Amino acid sequence: MDLGKIEKTGGVMMQGFYWDVEPKGDWWNVIASKIESWKKIGVDRIWLPPASKGASGAFSMGYDPMDYFDFGDYDQMGTTETRFGSKSELQTLISSAHNAGIQVIADIILNHNSGGQIQFNPYRSKNTYTLFQPKSGRFFRTYKDFHPNDIHSRDAEALFFEEQDMCHDQPNVQKWFWKSDSSVAKYYKNTMKFDGWRFDYVKGFDPSVIKSWMTEVGGFGVLEAWDGNADYLKTWVDKTGARAFDFAAFYNMEQAFDGNNLKLLQDKNALFKLSPQNAVTFVTNHDTEKDTNQGNRIGSAENKLLAYAYILTHPGYPCIFYLDYEQQLAKWKLERLILINQTLAKGDLSILFADTEYYIAQRLGSPGLVVAINNSTVTKSQQVYTNYKNATLYDYSENTAKSIQTDAKGLATIETPAKSYTVWSLKKF
Repeated sequence: MDLGKIEKTGGVMMQGFYWDVEPKGDWWNVIASKIESWKKIGVDRIWLPPASKGASGAFSMGYDPMDYFDFGDYDQMGTTETRFGSKSELQTLISSAHNAGIQVIADIILNHNSGGQIQFNPYRSKNTYTLFQPKSGRFFRTYKDFHPNDIHSRDAEALFFEEQDMCHDQPNVQKWFWKSDSSVAKYYKNTMKFDGWRFDYVKGFDPSVIKSWMTEVGGFGVLEAWDGNADYLKTWVDKTGARAFDFAAFYNMEQAFDGNNLKLLQDKNALFKLSPQNAVTFVTNHDTEKDTNQGNRIGSAENKLLAYAYILTHPGYPCIFYLDYEQQLAKWKLERLILINQTLAKGDLSILFADTEYYIAQRLGSPGLVVAINNSTVTKSQQVYTNYKNATLYDYSENTAKSIQTDAKGLATIETPAKSYTVWSLKKF
């Protein structure tokens, strides 16, 4: 069915990387080559990997930050370019995205550092790798800038990276991260032209750190508060002014699809059900994709596609994973779901039916939709009362070629093929 006559609203974010991207040294060019095609399908933000020089140099995925101001223009850590390319290639990528009307999101690691030189640490009574003298000439650090120090021994939260755990109460750290005109935050925004931030491992420090950053430079912000409790996620959102990845919804989906119990999709424990405007929903990311623990990933390609059908028809701001779109799933199906998200998936959510293998929900906006997800190995059908009265509904998923009729009370029989989904709405809007 043609959705071209409906005004498109909103967009989706593309996670523009996966773990250990290849080819080394050319990734910014790879992403730049995707911009026009991603724009056509409705991508309005691209989330890039940590762009500055990491301790492991050309092999680094950026999560071991050493020099926050080296984007591939200083010869240190065994390389000049980063794993992703040069500073000029990154700037060309960002400029191309902006010309296409797409924002670029920087991945920011504030919790820990790597790659320092050795020095005697009186707070640990031993040598630690806490002396940072980066070739950019900016943000020199010593043991005083890490825990323990003369302020306190640790953050309130658990230590993630014990010996190079940043102390955000130190004036030097605050100055270089966000307070001064030469800070990381302002350099990323004003010089590199990033539009927003994905904050890595925020559970390692106080929410006030993110609040201070966002107050200084603004922009789009999303938190990696890796926790399955939606109330916990909302607390972080409320305290920081940033959105959060909806890990609560992610774990619901993992248990529902891999555990074959779609009743769990009724659970209120999802950030998008508490604060839909602040929930960034996702099916896969770089961490879950490489995790062999089935409790931390949605396993099969079939189940991933069902999960995308779920997030792209439900409230929240969806994030698409690079490998899912570019390599692993049926591209046309994801593109169709993204189009459905931007045209039909409007209004409040109402769950019409759920058992272990079949789930049906409705979006009550205009034109709205009815989505059915079948996790069984046989075709499923179910009568439900929809918001459409005396209407003909068509399957916009293109997984069937059928239409269905509702009666005066909105009753309809929704049928969906095995291990598939259907998305129903009116023909004329």
